[in-house]
Amino acid sequence: MRLKLLTLALALSALPLAGHSEDLLDAYREARANDPVLSQAEATRLATGEGVNQARALMLPQLNGSYGLTQQPLGSQASNQAVEGSSHTRTRSASVRLDQSIIDLSQWANLSAAKSTAHSQDSAYEASLQALYVRVTTAYFGVLTSQDALVFAKANEDAYKEAYDQADQRFKVGLSAVTDVYQAKSYYELAKAQTIAAQNTLNDAKEALTQITGKPVNDLKKLREDLPLAPPTPADPNAWVQAALQSNPTVQSNQYAVQAAEHDIDAARAGHLPTLNATATRGKDTTWLENGSRSSSYGNAQYGTTVGLTLSIPIFSGGATQSRVRQSIYQRDEAQDSLESTRRQVVRNTLNFYRSVLAGISQVEANKASVESGQKALEATRAGFDVGTQTMLNVLNAIQTLTQAESSYSQSRHQLVLDQLELKQSAGSIDVKDMELVNAMLQ
Repeated sequence: MRLKLLTLALALSALPLAGHSEDLLDAYREARANDPVLSQAEATRLATGEGVNQARALMLPQLNGSYGLTQQPLGSQASNQAVEGSSHTRTRSASVRLDQSIIDLSQWANLSAAKSTAHSQDSAYEASLQALYVRVTTAYFGVLTSQDALVFAKANEDAYKEAYDQADQRFKVGLSAVTDVYQAKSYYELAKAQTIAAQNTLNDAKEALTQITGKPVNDLKKLREDLPLAPPTPADPNAWVQAALQSNPTVQSNQYAVQAAEHDIDAARAGHLPTLNATATRGKDTTWLENGSRSSSYGNAQYGTTVGLTLSIPIFSGGATQSRVRQSIYQRDEAQDSLESTRRQVVRNTLNFYRSVLAGISQVEANKASVESGQKALEATRAGFDVGTQTMLNVLNAIQTLTQAESSYSQSRHQLVLDQLELKQSAGSIDVKDMELVNAMLQ
């Protein structure tokens, strides 16, 4: 009885690996802790948030201290009274100054702009976090797809090797032409090259997952056979689009960026308006002779307190204020265009992923049927070759057809899960619960 190596290898590939295998949640936990892309987004969010504190700080009281030491020549009258050898006086000044902005509309506008910018970065961080769910799953299933492809390639190589050996034996006993041997050997050598390429692809797929998690890839749990094939809920693409326009964090980030740009325009226009500041100064001046000698005219400390208001009215700044207003308007227009571009891209992605899920369900069903038909066709072709009704080329083509069908079936199953996640990501509704649902599909 001839062993059907291809069918056996494909069956073995569906069995769980021995020992402990990592699942998708394990990979996500490692990525959540070690992914540099997400860490960069978090650092950017925290750094941007400090802009709010800095903008607010300019509106709070500003307290500064100063200390000075000066030396100046004595006047003629003072020189007569000075102790011999003293030609200069020295003065030590120490003061504390309190400044408080009372009216400055640009500061209020800058604070509002900083808050909007911080909100924008918060949304950008949320987008990065949601993208991590998809990136981890994509890399995880990339490894699974590459593993299946390697199994198929090895099974293909073994099947072609069997066909080549059989053709060679039949040629030696005079039951077939040398053409069958050459054809079988050609397919076998090509299969060996494909196995090498599949191994290289698998190695790179593992590195892609390691790049996210920061950990070497061990055995991974595979997607179980009974994959749920439920269509999206709700079954209305327009509902998904509306949810995406409202909840997608990238859209929200761009909306906050437009708000920040509007506040920047207000801040620039406030450059035409007066500002009012209050100041209070408390200081002490102490004067003494150069040689340290004291006299009735020197050596006394004098204290002073000054309180006042300063009204600044901008009159002409060389056109700088008008230029800043125009610049802010252009930047606002740029932010609005970026928002519109993002909205259109989100609409396109949402509709594409929605349709991809529906198409993916049909593709999985069709590819599964193709695999079943390919297995039966290979068995029938082999049997026909044994009785002389099929050629060796027909057997080789049947093996190739079955391998392609198995590969397409594996890819379509993995891609369907990814399309489902990407649809939720586009709608802004993906979270760790979706990862848990996908993880429950593994075995």
